[in-house]
Amino acid sequence: MNVPNILTVFRLGLIPVYFLVFFSDFAYNMELALFVIFLAGATDILDGYLARTYGLVTELGSMLDPLADKLMMLSVVLSFVIDDRITWLMAGLLIFRDLGMILASVFFVTQGKKTVPATVWGKANTVLYYLALLALMFRWPYAEGYLWGVIILSFVTSFHYIRRFNAMNI
Repeated sequence: MNVPNILTVFRLGLIPVYFLVFFSDFAYNMELALFVIFLAGATDILDGYLARTYGLVTELGSMLDPLADKLMMLSVVLSFVIDDRITWLMAGLLIFRDLGMILASVFFVTQGKKTVPATVWGKANTVLYYLALLALMFRWPYAEGYLWGVIILSFVTSFHYIRRFNAMNI
């Protein structure tokens, strides 16, 4: 267990904190919920930077990092559906894509295959997703249209990961 992996585990621990804050009656619950999301994003950037810069990339981290990202994203999607900020169709597509990536990752790791570390495409998609969350959280105009663009990009990114996975494991 190294520092990047500890940051990833910390990010997983932020998920129940997010739900608690989002559905609370605090005066600034949306601002606090957004802070939790951005704290998760900041730890994601930091753990990736530390892992790559100091040669601390591990198989565990390569599996846990995207899992933590996807579980946080799925948590936010679920909260937005419950709160009527997005439709079930949007949520379904996001959940389908993210669960597919999680299950494929777990399956291939258990088969002894190499995992694909996060790429620029994946990180860019995450940043754009966080911006969509910001827009949806505060109900900005065109937020749903922007999220549709992010959903499309997320599927493009998935195909990119599939190609990289195949190249690494053939």
